[in-house]
Amino acid sequence: MKQHYDIIIIGGGMVGGSLAAALIPAGQRLGLSIAVVEAFPMPEANSAEHQPSYDTRTTALSYGSRLIYEQIGIWPQLREHLCPISQIHVSDKGRFGATRLNAQDEKVAALGYVVENHWLGRVLMDRLTQEDAAHIDLLCPAKVTDVQSQDGLMTVSLVCAAKAQQITAQLVVMADGGRSGLREQLGIGYQQKSYQQHAVVANISPATGHDHIAYERFTDTGPIALLPLEDAALAQAVDVPSERLHRMGLIWTVPDAQIDEILQLNDEQFIARVHERFGYRAGMFIKVGERFSYPLKLSVADEQVRPGLIVLGNAAHALHPIAGQGYNLALRGVVALAAELIAAREADIPLGDIHHLTRFADRVRRDQQKTISFSDRTMKLFSNDHPLLALGRSAGLQLMDICPLAKTVFARSAMGLDQPTPDLR
Repeated sequence: MKQHYDIIIIGGGMVGGSLAAALIPAGQRLGLSIAVVEAFPMPEANSAEHQPSYDTRTTALSYGSRLIYEQIGIWPQLREHLCPISQIHVSDKGRFGATRLNAQDEKVAALGYVVENHWLGRVLMDRLTQEDAAHIDLLCPAKVTDVQSQDGLMTVSLVCAAKAQQITAQLVVMADGGRSGLREQLGIGYQQKSYQQHAVVANISPATGHDHIAYERFTDTGPIALLPLEDAALAQAVDVPSERLHRMGLIWTVPDAQIDEILQLNDEQFIARVHERFGYRAGMFIKVGERFSYPLKLSVADEQVRPGLIVLGNAAHALHPIAGQGYNLALRGVVALAAELIAAREADIPLGDIHHLTRFADRVRRDQQKTISFSDRTMKLFSNDHPLLALGRSAGLQLMDICPLAKTVFARSAMGLDQPTPDLR
């Protein structure tokens, strides 16, 4: 651990780890010193061969996020354990409208990908411990207790190996998640709106393969999404060929008033309720894993930049999972910030200078407003049971399905291909 760094990243999860990885090539060239502070032990680098876990949590990556990770240099390893989405089926329960998106029609290898969070963490960890990342120090497990601005520098107080220490930096990046205690400690307010809904998340198994199809089903009590996952191996005896269990990731939006009832259902009852809400488009479900839930809120920080400070990822914004855009939006912010920091360093501008940080904030704000507005309006539209609105949205889905141009515009936006990826070299 050094006494001073150019950049301190608080939070070594997917957002913070991606930022550090994005800065490796240019950081080495420009002599950037970077510390990543993480409260939990980092995933073990170069550990044993990955084995998909049945109940693991997952993240949907857009095709645009693939292009970002290709540029960062981790895509070849990341693709070893993920599931491509070749088709997306969007429908409205009890209505005639439906839209189908196909990767082949859009001339891309996949519309998106679904990756296990711990595999993405492993791949990022491997990248941060390679020889060309020697300018990055991983401080973990370590807990940040205070962040202060003093004499033009940021001072970070932390406890590492049971010892209280202080380090300084030109710039502190807060990527410590949506429940950021530091955000509140620093007096950064946020605008929040509750959707009065919970997301129930679980992995569920169809009897037959998913054929790489993702589903978004709108119902009168909230949307249901099913994402294709990499198959998991069943427990096996020695010298017996492994069997594979098909998996799909379920994200089920339910009203707050129903969450306790849903979580108390046994496996058989839960699967029956999913079929009642979703139908049988993905076949018959035969197994469901552990269920998790969390309240759904729209949250946006009032300040995302201060002199010497940036708030990034879920600490800056959290949105409804209806379109699966939360992490992809955060990742676009990561590469926009990396490009801005590289440009500032090349121009010999202090990394904590508020003018270039404001330029970054203005650039990503447009993307945030567009993405958040889309998810929020879609949620309102498809949660409204007014007969005329219901007829209109059903007709809209059907019209999109027969209009290739409208489908392509929608698909390119959903894939994050409606804006260029910054050059990080």
